[in-house]
Amino acid sequence: MQKDQQKIAIALVDDHNLFRKGLLGLIEMVDDNIEILFEADNGLDMQKKLQADNLPDIILMDINMPGMDGFESVAWLNSHYPAIKVLVVSMVENEDSIIKMLKLKVKGYLSKDVEPAELGAALNAIMSKGFYYTDFITGKLVHTLQNEQEKEMLVALNEKERKFIQLACSELTYNDIAGEMFVSPKTVDGYRNNLFEKLAVKSRVGLALYAVKHGLVKL
Repeated sequence: MQKDQQKIAIALVDDHNLFRKGLLGLIEMVDDNIEILFEADNGLDMQKKLQADNLPDIILMDINMPGMDGFESVAWLNSHYPAIKVLVVSMVENEDSIIKMLKLKVKGYLSKDVEPAELGAALNAIMSKGFYYTDFITGKLVHTLQNEQEKEMLVALNEKERKFIQLACSELTYNDIAGEMFVSPKTVDGYRNNLFEKLAVKSRVGLALYAVKHGLVKL
């Protein structure tokens, strides 16, 4: 039997039966324009219950499940049914898990203690805009992107530049640093000037602050 085209068809994938029942209650409070196609205990159970001629629009997915967890389940859906949108609903809120799910292209991420109004907003936003990310999730994403940019900057430093920065954080003069690195003072001047430009700092103090902030030297 085909699903009503006017309704949002969803499925629940969570190994906790009590939570699934509670989520069903929330959904009933949110909108009577939502149809529950099926419930599943994990990704393997989900695979058995998916019907190619009657697929859900959105799957509400937990992360920690036995047999086939949320990460594996989303990856499988991406390969087999990429049109299905996934909204993660989980108590797992550590940054690594959130970012891993976002990289798997989930369309939203909510905590299990979500309020009915927000759940309804998320479902409708995913159907209308294609995604729903809370301020909390957006903050995690921004933080990760900023960290990745900093790591890229560190990767761009070669071994000699790292060595120079470490020595520049000591009390050695630039001539002393040249001796330690077995290069000429002119070469050391070149290291310094290039690093000032690359790291957007203007002095040896700025270079030291950068090194401390990014873990290149220990205090």
